[in-house]
Amino acid sequence: MDNKILNKKICGWKNLSENEKKEIMDFCKDYVNFLNIAKTEREASNEIISMLEKNGYININDKEKIENGDKVYMSNRGKSIYAAKIGSNKITDGINLIGSHIDSPRLDLKPSPLYEDAKLGLFKTHYYGGIKKYQWTTIPLAIHGVVVKANGEKIEINIGENDNDPIFTITDILPHLAGEQYEKKIGKAIEGEDLNLLVGSIPSNDDSVKENIMNLINEKYGINEIDFYSSELEVVPAFKARNLGFDNSMVAGYGQDDRVCAYASVKALLDSNENDKTMVAMFSDKEEIGSVGNTGMCSEMFDYFINELLNKKNENTPGALNKTYCNSIMLSADVGAGVDPNYQTVSEKNNASYIGYGVELCKYTGSRGKSGASDANAEFVAKVRGIFENANVTYQVSELGKVDLGGGGTIAYILADKGMDVIDCGVPIISMHSPYEVSSKYDIYSAYKGYKAFLETKN
Repeated sequence: MDNKILNKKICGWKNLSENEKKEIMDFCKDYVNFLNIAKTEREASNEIISMLEKNGYININDKEKIENGDKVYMSNRGKSIYAAKIGSNKITDGINLIGSHIDSPRLDLKPSPLYEDAKLGLFKTHYYGGIKKYQWTTIPLAIHGVVVKANGEKIEINIGENDNDPIFTITDILPHLAGEQYEKKIGKAIEGEDLNLLVGSIPSNDDSVKENIMNLINEKYGINEIDFYSSELEVVPAFKARNLGFDNSMVAGYGQDDRVCAYASVKALLDSNENDKTMVAMFSDKEEIGSVGNTGMCSEMFDYFINELLNKKNENTPGALNKTYCNSIMLSADVGAGVDPNYQTVSEKNNASYIGYGVELCKYTGSRGKSGASDANAEFVAKVRGIFENANVTYQVSELGKVDLGGGGTIAYILADKGMDVIDCGVPIISMHSPYEVSSKYDIYSAYKGYKAFLETKN
């Protein structure tokens, strides 16, 4: 039988030259550094802007007009980024867009976090996004974010990453006394209100641990307790992203959903060759809680950015924004679920992704009967296949688990609602939404190659 008739999945690592392996390893070394720098959406935004500016991108607010070949970006409140490389075609002829998100599941401090109980000092938290709460106990945790005082002074906080910093943790009951906990379902074994961060134990002269901790915070940062009201402080794993496996073939680290696709996207934009079409990479916030708010994809801020491109290129006419969207194509760059050898029963293996087998295309997400999905049409799926195959990008096509087991969503439907052709395309992940996710270096590099080829396509 002709081997071309059957679709056989082949591990991407097979038949690679030593130079190709080195190229993948070098690319992912920089990616690991990115993960360790960018543990929050603010930090990711700052790092992406730094990468853009080093490569000649200019804040669009600093330009009165834009011309063919210009490279511009816009920062949305320091938590989402839109960047464009302007082509010679009219923007209304359509853009090539890669859209990822830079927020990740985590714990946020409550507005009044500090309290004392059982002679210990603790911070109250409120989890953000879909987490398994038990995974966040008894691991080293760090605090990242900002406190903004009433006079507008902004204080940056990053505690727990340096070896000389203290770390924090959330305690759990010892197994000897956990009889009642063992009787609970796993989702109820740790309640949301039990995710309390242990932050100190020494009392003040007035025998108050809370007062002593607040005094220490005030001495170092000039913060009073009321200043927590206007803060964004995020609790994230304190451990570093690392190479995984005897063969160094994988990356283990926090926040790979979705900073793996964000990193591959920005690198693809920076390395892309000139194109007649305008190429855009977008890095959004709030995807993990529904893409809401003025930094999420549901806001009109991306529309504002495209309108600014049209205005400053002197192309804005009635209906221009809608025309741009209807002529545009997009990869929704978000991670997929790789088959986990320990939990294979949740996957339908004929339509599942395996790590090390290339970037994943997901025609639709949603849940059960495709509820809430953006279902890419066959013509656009074929177009993306053609782009990848012509560029020798290894890819696989999959769904998110078995039909009736659950589901999920991305930002794909939001741009599809505007008239774009959109398909999800990202790196398959094991242990998604956990404090330590796993990806394949081969898939990361395949995503980069696929995104670059997509941005460079001319029709």
